[in-house]
Amino acid sequence: MNVTPSPVCRAVLWGLSLTAAAPLVLASESPAPQLEPAETMIVTGTAMKVEVPMAETARSVSVVNREELDQHAVQKLDEALRYRSGVLSQAYGSDNDTDWFKVRGFDAANYLDGNRLFSTGYYVWTLEPFGLESVELLKGPASILYGEAPPGGVINAITKRPTAKPRGELDLQLGNRDHRQIGVDVSDALTDQSRYRMVALYSKRDGVLDGSENERLYLAPSVTLDLSDRSALTLLASIKHDEGVPTNGFFPVYGTINKAPGEIDPSTNLGQPDYDRNRNTQISAGYEFSHQLNDTWEFKQNARFNYNDLLLRSTYIFPAYDSTTAYRGLIYRDGKTKSVLLDNQMIGYWNGERTEQTLLLGVDLQSHGNDGVEADSFGMGAIDTQQPDYSGFPGFDPATATYQKSRKEQSGLYAQHQIRWDERWLLTAGGRYDYVETHNRSEKLAKNEKQYDDELSLSGSIMYVADNGLSPYLTYAESFEVLAGMDPNTKNAYKPLKGKLYETGIKYTPRFMDGYVNLALFDLEQTNSLVATGSGQQTQAGKVTSRGVELEGSVQATEGLRLTAAYTYTDAKTNDSGEGERRASMIPRHQASFWGNYKVQAGPASGLEVGSGVRYTGSSVGIGAVDAAYNPIYGSAKVPANTVWDAMIGYDIDKHWRAQINVTNLLGETYIASCDYYCYYGEERSVIGSINYRW
Repeated sequence: MNVTPSPVCRAVLWGLSLTAAAPLVLASESPAPQLEPAETMIVTGTAMKVEVPMAETARSVSVVNREELDQHAVQKLDEALRYRSGVLSQAYGSDNDTDWFKVRGFDAANYLDGNRLFSTGYYVWTLEPFGLESVELLKGPASILYGEAPPGGVINAITKRPTAKPRGELDLQLGNRDHRQIGVDVSDALTDQSRYRMVALYSKRDGVLDGSENERLYLAPSVTLDLSDRSALTLLASIKHDEGVPTNGFFPVYGTINKAPGEIDPSTNLGQPDYDRNRNTQISAGYEFSHQLNDTWEFKQNARFNYNDLLLRSTYIFPAYDSTTAYRGLIYRDGKTKSVLLDNQMIGYWNGERTEQTLLLGVDLQSHGNDGVEADSFGMGAIDTQQPDYSGFPGFDPATATYQKSRKEQSGLYAQHQIRWDERWLLTAGGRYDYVETHNRSEKLAKNEKQYDDELSLSGSIMYVADNGLSPYLTYAESFEVLAGMDPNTKNAYKPLKGKLYETGIKYTPRFMDGYVNLALFDLEQTNSLVATGSGQQTQAGKVTSRGVELEGSVQATEGLRLTAAYTYTDAKTNDSGEGERRASMIPRHQASFWGNYKVQAGPASGLEVGSGVRYTGSSVGIGAVDAAYNPIYGSAKVPANTVWDAMIGYDIDKHWRAQINVTNLLGETYIASCDYYCYYGEERSVIGSINYRW
C-alpha cells in the first residue's frame, strides 16, 4: 500500500507522539510488581527498550561495559566488540574515519542512547569511546522496536551521564604512530536536585597508511534534573570535530593475496596523501524525560537532534588483477546531514494471579536529510602499486561537482507485551507499523523522485526460566530498511531491504557463580541485498542468507580472574552473481576468541593486573569465485585464516593513580582481513600507554 499521508495526518501523528501518555494513565491502578533483583551480572535495556536481565532476554545480546573499554584501551567503536560472538570487526581494516561491523554476515545499525545514527553513503557518524558508558549489541532484526534498520542487529552506544556521587578522571595516553591523547571526565552536583557531567578529549594519531592522520576534539556536557520524586530530565549534548587525511585501505588482489609481483607493504598509500582530506564536524543535542504516572504506568520521551558536516576528498585505485599499474578515481563530498528523532513510550507493569506483565507502547518519529555537492571522478591517472609516485596526480575541479539531496521521514507505532507466567515462562509478542517517505534529488542522474513505503514488522518469543539457571528460548523477528539515494545502475530509488530471523538458544546463568554462557542457533535472510560493483558503487541484486551458531561466555573464576570466550560459525550465502547460490564474500565460517584477565588481590604485587587474549578469524572468499577456486578475473578467491594476540599490563599505584600498557596484534602479524573486489590489510601492531588519575 503506497499512500501519501496528508499534512493533517502528519500533524496528528506528531501530536499523538507528544500526548501518547494521556489515555493510558487511567488504564490500570494495580500496584506495580516487586521484582527480585536480577542475578545476572549484566543488565540490558536495548533488547526491549525496558530494563530486562540479559538472562531473561530471548535474543542473543552482548554487552561491553566501561571497565572493559578501559581494559582494552578501545580507540574506536569497532574495537569494542572484538571479543564477542557473531561480530566481524574491521573487515575493511583499521579505518580512521569509519567504524566497520558485520554481525551474522550483515551490516548493523548504530544507535546512540537508543537514537538511530543515520548514514548516507560517505556521510557516516562515528563515536568517541571515551564518552561512552557501555556498548550493547542486539543481534538480528530489530524493526519491532527501532523501526527500519538492517538485519545484522542494533549496536547501541550508551553515553556517560551525571553520577549521584561526585567523581573525576584525567587520562593521558601515548603510543606508536605518534599517538597522543588527553581526556577529562568530571561529574558533580549543581544543586540538591541537579548534577552535571563534562567529558572532554583531544587526540591525534597517524593512520596505518603513510601520510594519513586524524586529529580530534570532543566535548560532551550533560545535566540531570530531578524535577520531582516521580520525574527526571537529562539533557545531553556533544560536539566532535575530526580533521585529517583519511585512511583508504583499498588494495588490489595483485600484490596482496596474489603475491606474484611482490607483496605490497601494508603501509603503502595508494591515494593522494597531499590532496586527500577528511574534515567532519558532528553536533548532537537532546534529552531523556521520564515520569512515573502512577503505580502502574511510566511515560518516557527521548529526543535527539544530530548534525554532521563533511568535507571528504579521497583518492582510490580501481581493482588490479594482473598488473602493478592501477588506475585511480576520486570521491568528493561536501555536504551535511541533519536528523531529528523523537521516541515516546508508555510502559505498564502489573500482576495477575499467576502472571507478571510488562506492556510497552510507543510512537516514534524520525526525519533524516542529506544534501551536498558531490562527484565521483574516474580519471585520476594511474599509480604503481609497488613503487607509488604521487607526482602525476591531475587534480580535480570542485566546480564540476553536482548537487544532490535526499530526505527520509519515518513514523512508527509499536507495541510489545511480555508475560511472565508461573515464574517460569516468558512470552513476548510485538508488532510495529511504519510509514516511510523518501525524496531523492540528483542533478547527476537528472532525477527528482519521491517514494512511499509502509511495513508491518512482527516479533515473538518464548523462554523457559529454570531454577538451575538454564533458560531455553525460541524467537522470530523481522526487519526492513529503506535506503536513501538511488541505484547507480537502474537510476531508480533503492528498494527496501527485508529481513527475517529464526533463532533458538539456551542461556545459562547459575547462581553459584558470577558469569554466563549463551548458545544461539540462527537462521537469517535478507532480500533486495546491496552488492558492491567494481566502481565502488552499490546496486541491488538478490538474496543473502546466513545460518550459524554462536557460543559466548564470561565467568569470574576467582576474585581476581575473569575469563571471556566466544565462538561463531556463520554460513552466509548469496545469489548476487546471477550464477546461482554461492558463499558470501568477506564472511568467515569460523571465528573464535579468548581473553583472560588476572588482578593480584593481596601481597607485594597487589594492584598488578595482566591480561592476554587471542582472536582467530577463519578463511573467507572474495567476490567472483566459488569456494576456493582460482578465478583469473578476480584473482585468488580464498583469504587465509589469521590469528592475532593482544595483551595488557596495568598497575594501580594507589587508589587514585593507575598506569597501563596495551598492545594489539602483539606479534606484529601482517595479514589480510578480507577481500571483495579489493583486499584489506588487518591492523598492524598498536601500542598504547596510559596514565590515569581518578578522584
